[in-house]
Amino acid sequence: MNYSVVACLRKYTTKALLVAFGVVSMSNYAFSQDKAKGEKTYKAYCQTCHQANGQGTPGVYPPLAKSDYLTSQPKDKVIQSVVYGLSGEITVNGKKYNGVMNPLPSNYTDKDVADVVSYIYGSWGNSGTAVTEADVKAAKASYKKPEGGGRRRKG
Repeated sequence: MNYSVVACLRKYTTKALLVAFGVVSMSNYAFSQDKAKGEKTYKAYCQTCHQANGQGTPGVYPPLAKSDYLTSQPKDKVIQSVVYGLSGEITVNGKKYNGVMNPLPSNYTDKDVADVVSYIYGSWGNSGTAVTEADVKAAKASYKKPEGGGRRRKG
């Protein structure tokens, strides 16, 4: 190879690496922004019942921290619980709860839902996956209203 070809390869390889690292750092930035938005939504709406640390209120509101319920339910069911609410008996970490979880108010967007569920999945010892707007749209599209018109019961 002659010098000009090598110089050209170095130049474009360096640019390609810079672009790749820029994309990676931008996606990390976007993820941190989404997490911050999810935390903001959680604090504004969810922590009233589930508490700031995700521990819930014993006997009344189930914990989200280290929640076996979150890991045992399909992602679309968790999303639907946030969007449409949840009622009826559920078991979380070996304890039964039989109450009503109100849905996230309709002024929250699909992006807000994705951010808050991702925040919950990634907080307090949970190891769930990130949730996207597309996941929320798909969960909404597959939702079947419970018989009798009530809120969705456990799974």
